[in-house]
Amino acid sequence: MSEKYLIGDKMSGGYGRGPNILHGCTIACDKGEIAVIVGPNGAGKSTAMKAVFGMLDVREGAVRLGGEDITGLSPQARVGKGMAFVPQTNNIFTSMTVEENLEMGAFLREDDMKDSMEQVYDLFPILKDKRRQAAGELSGGQRQQVAVGRALMTQPTVLMLDEPTAGVSPIVMDELFDRIIEVARTGISILMVEQNARQALEIADTGYVLVQGRNAHTGTGKDLLEDPEVRRTFLGGT
Repeated sequence: MSEKYLIGDKMSGGYGRGPNILHGCTIACDKGEIAVIVGPNGAGKSTAMKAVFGMLDVREGAVRLGGEDITGLSPQARVGKGMAFVPQTNNIFTSMTVEENLEMGAFLREDDMKDSMEQVYDLFPILKDKRRQAAGELSGGQRQQVAVGRALMTQPTVLMLDEPTAGVSPIVMDELFDRIIEVARTGISILMVEQNARQALEIADTGYVLVQGRNAHTGTGKDLLEDPEVRRTFLGGT
């Protein structure tokens, strides 16, 4: 079986000189696929994503993108390779306008970014209406749209989202998930950490349930939703 486009393979590591938080953890995502990382609080979900993006030391294992070992690359270098990361908080420039935020996403590009800007506005029409408004004045859901839109301005092949629906209403969450599906349909790999596990697994091609930095369950989103142990332990169902 061929390897997926992005893979954090058997990763063990932690922050600085601290103990390992990840223990042989594997996370992978193919082109056009939505991979979701779920699990209890403190399971290492965001840590696994940060490891894939180069934000902590991977002491064992490797990260590969399109078959290339990128384990030793900085996060900035990974952006240059086509990876975009949207953190959960502090992910927009609040004093800048919506359009200025999007322009900041294209800082590495030397080509014309107008088409990309229009694609973001097509995906998130409300941002076009508010493009002259300070991003800090927007609602929580609209701020998340700005953050995702700015990441898309880098023309990534991989979009990584850390808790994209944190603090937003169920209606806004459903809308964000719909937009994420649209992005994946363009061929971009989506790797997402999400607390709303049931809803996230409903849109996931692949789901990873982590417990204490280890893979506890891996499968399609549908399979995990139907797994009795996953339902009982992580989804609050029987």
